[in-house]
Amino acid sequence: MTRRSYALYAVGSICGTLLVVGIGLLVGRVFHKLMENRLKKEIVLVEGSRVFESWKNPPPPVFMEFFFFNLTNAEDCLTGAKPEVTQIGPYTYREYRYKDNVTMVENGTMVSAYTIKKFVFLREKSVGDPTVDSITTVNIPSWAVMEKMKGSWYRTIVSMFMKNLGGGVFTSRTVHELLWGYEDAVLEKAASYSPGLDKEFGLMYKKNGSDSGEFIYHTGEQNYLDYGRVKTWKGESKLTFWTSDESNRIEGSDGSSFHPFLTKDERLYIFTPDLCRTIYMDFEKEVEVKGIPAYRFTPPRSVFASKEENADNKGFCVSEKECLGTGVLKVSPCRKGNILVLMTLPIIMPFTFFLKTPSLSTSGTTGVIVRASKRAQVNILMNRISGFPETRNLNETVFPVMFINESVVIDDASAAKLKKLLVISEVVSNFALFIVGLGGIMLVILIVLLVRAHQKKPSSQDDTSYCPVGDKEKEDPQNGTYIGLTEKVDA
Repeated sequence: MTRRSYALYAVGSICGTLLVVGIGLLVGRVFHKLMENRLKKEIVLVEGSRVFESWKNPPPPVFMEFFFFNLTNAEDCLTGAKPEVTQIGPYTYREYRYKDNVTMVENGTMVSAYTIKKFVFLREKSVGDPTVDSITTVNIPSWAVMEKMKGSWYRTIVSMFMKNLGGGVFTSRTVHELLWGYEDAVLEKAASYSPGLDKEFGLMYKKNGSDSGEFIYHTGEQNYLDYGRVKTWKGESKLTFWTSDESNRIEGSDGSSFHPFLTKDERLYIFTPDLCRTIYMDFEKEVEVKGIPAYRFTPPRSVFASKEENADNKGFCVSEKECLGTGVLKVSPCRKGNILVLMTLPIIMPFTFFLKTPSLSTSGTTGVIVRASKRAQVNILMNRISGFPETRNLNETVFPVMFINESVVIDDASAAKLKKLLVISEVVSNFALFIVGLGGIMLVILIVLLVRAHQKKPSSQDDTSYCPVGDKEKEDPQNGTYIGLTEKVDA
């Protein structure tokens, strides 16, 4: 092989290898784009998609834990002592959620649904029997009546009626009664004057087997970023409970799912009827749940900050007197049809009792939630109320009633399916790198072979001599005959 053909061979081999690498990069990019587009089409809220059935009937178990604060010095509190409480719990319930009356609307670009919640008690995960265990706490129905009547001229008469009916400042009830409802003598009497008023009260009254109203969601078919985004709640695109457009906005999903291909720099918005508002979460850190890489999002301090810290939260102040501090939200304004709203009871839900709450971890590729928790504490603002002698010695205090911990972790079957999907996505995403690596290996092998071939090439300084090629001399058509030359091999 001549030097020229040797060089051409080397250049051609290198170019061929680079061509393979380039084709691999192109094919890898095309495959990745196809995979991304397929995932975007699969994660849509339409009949037949991979996520539709699991969206309607989520398989991961949701657990609701209730902790109560039992008052141990009720008599002393009536004379001005500071309340002393002990936390009792958890009383754990399995929460079953499913979408009911699911209907495609607006030419299939939206889907309407009602989320039903049912609760089943789990004795093995609880500290006791809710139908037996008794809790001494603030008498919420009585406080509701006192708050309602504190500006009325006949509040003294109401006070006497309440005393005769056993409506004191504190009460002792079973856990089951406090959660799911009990008949109250004061409410029964009030109902005779206010038709439609419930005679029963419970912190979770009428919430077992009920829904929170009609939601209309974007399917994500037109734009994958809109997957699961709430368009309206109860027929409205914004709330009317608060005093600013910012506070009344309905934005984001309902917290059950998010669009695929989440990034760390996104801010996740969640509208939750339980809090009567939209909250937002920012990326905190990368985590792993059952072998699934995920992003953990938590609400920053600004979400529940006072209006002095975050001016956007000023709209949550129903009035200047009812504007509470950081970590506290008064939810009474949105409890329509509930005794606590009719009686203007100041119910407060703080989020500073536990850190990093609520939070969720979601797969960045699919937007599927793999772990989430929501924690809240229900308190009653207690103070002196004119016309009600039993409150005259009370010091103003925020009395803790109940702490709630709602949590969900992806089940093993769903985790296995999700991991398979992520593996496929990872392989496709790294296909181009695989081709580049393979091309690099081929290039190294080629260079090694060329070097070795070059080393075996004969030197031009070797001794040569002439000898005939054959018995017959060959004829040259122009110059007659010529003698062939070849190297002489020494014997």
